[in-house]
Amino acid sequence: MEDGTLKSLGYCADTALDGDVHQWDQRADCEVRQILDRIADKWSLLVIALLDKGSLRFTELRRAIDGVSQRMLTRTLRHLERDGLVSRTVHPTVPPRVDYALTPMGATLHATVRSLVVWTEEHQNSIAAARAAYDRRTAAEQEAAERDAAERDAIARAVLSPRP
Repeated sequence: MEDGTLKSLGYCADTALDGDVHQWDQRADCEVRQILDRIADKWSLLVIALLDKGSLRFTELRRAIDGVSQRMLTRTLRHLERDGLVSRTVHPTVPPRVDYALTPMGATLHATVRSLVVWTEEHQNSIAAARAAYDRRTAAEQEAAERDAAERDAIARAVLSPRP
């Protein structure tokens, strides 16, 4: 066991005295990492955003989320329900009607998701410019590497070719 760590595997926060207790362990079994993996995937974020407006039925969610399969939406909803972020209400009708809604804890997560979306909207032009600059730079580097390789090949052919 390393100095400054707790014996509990469930508590993965940094226990050193550097003042930054908001860091999490990078291990796959770290609960913080597992929760972040769950809530930060694209389907979960979309479900949380849609349910913030009110409860929806499965088919309404599926229609509203472009590209999600029935299996993936079912999985996402089950995971969010298990984590206490979404509630599932089955109405005793024929056919059965099932509604999904955010729990109070899920609603607090939506506020955080909304701030992430606002940040993304504010920085999307800068990110697009950075991507374009990166793409230009890597294309230029690739072209330079290809030219260098062609020059080396030409030199090697000249050196290795039989002289008349």
